[in-house]
Amino acid sequence: MTACDEIIAFLNSYLNVAQIPDASQNGLQVQGPQEVRKVAFGVSAGLELFRAAKQAGAQLVITHHGLLWGKEERLTGTFGARVAYLCKNDLALAAYHLPLDMHPVIGHNACLIKKLGAQDPQPFGRYHGQNIGFKGQIDLPLAETCAVLEQFCGAQGRLLAFGPELIRTVGIVSGGGWNMLPQAVEEKLDLYVTGVVDEPVQEWCREGKINCLALGHYNSEKPGVLAMMDLVKREFGVETEFIDIANPI
Repeated sequence: MTACDEIIAFLNSYLNVAQIPDASQNGLQVQGPQEVRKVAFGVSAGLELFRAAKQAGAQLVITHHGLLWGKEERLTGTFGARVAYLCKNDLALAAYHLPLDMHPVIGHNACLIKKLGAQDPQPFGRYHGQNIGFKGQIDLPLAETCAVLEQFCGAQGRLLAFGPELIRTVGIVSGGGWNMLPQAVEEKLDLYVTGVVDEPVQEWCREGKINCLALGHYNSEKPGVLAMMDLVKREFGVETEFIDIANPI
């Protein structure tokens, strides 16, 4: 068994939580047992995940999207039910949001751009004064690029194809990074990859002569969670399990 505090302290340090401003209250959010035999990992904190984690025999749940987002909450409604389930079932919850988005080794965006074999990856995608994504150079047809990422994320992507057929430059900001597409246009990238898109994106792509691939907010943010799980397993030798609460959005 491993102490919960040791796992949290390690991740807080490895992901540089103290130095990254974020709406999410990163780190331990709901206290649970100190002795951990199994850690369950998921993308988003919710009752379905918590129930599956309990069924799997976990004592600690670690997610990308947690429950606490920088404001005090009344323990009522959906939020109250989620906290009550964790407390009643003696489950601890930790979450890592922007620190996982932007990490150069296990972050979602680092994992995605590495999967493409990008050369010279660089920070990209300015969000509240800090880069949370990556850009790099590749040499792949658009269709092959999309297929690699879709297979990696287990997703059916939505493609807006208004750029070149041969992709030489790509920028990636997972999740809800659609509104950073103008930054990719400004840098004259061939492809912008994100999670979800909204109404303005089509015409930004058309006018900016750029391709955009949306993999789904949930699916585009599985890679970092899986990489974090592998890290914890290697570091502590504790049993781990990724619980996939399928979500097409």
